[in-house]
Amino acid sequence: MKMVLVSAVALIDADGRVLLAQRPEGKSMAGLWEFPGGKVETGETPEACLIRELEEELGIHTRESCLAPLTFASHAYADFHLLMPLFACRKWEGIVTPREGQQLAWARARELRDYPMPPADVPLIPILRDWL
Repeated sequence: MKMVLVSAVALIDADGRVLLAQRPEGKSMAGLWEFPGGKVETGETPEACLIRELEEELGIHTRESCLAPLTFASHAYADFHLLMPLFACRKWEGIVTPREGQQLAWARARELRDYPMPPADVPLIPILRDWL
């Protein structure tokens, strides 16, 4: 089975809320909510991937030193296996702006289950709830 490495981040604002992005129409799992991030390119670290993805998708910049490893997800989908490290980030520059047609929501940890998510993301919720 093909292994896919995706890096994700829990952006946490000053009020302790976590940013979620809704997958836009035309993408697989459209309409589901997820933590920002993306596929790690060949030769790229998970941290470098997040720095690139946050700039491309949300117009913000952060540094590797601001990305704290939190946990990871390992999930078998029908046609691939997803491995996804989740980082926490509380410091970035710029204003979070949706650049790829996605809807954004800031949610408290106790509200995360109110957002339908891809199966790989769901086990991350209790870890975030305990951590926050």
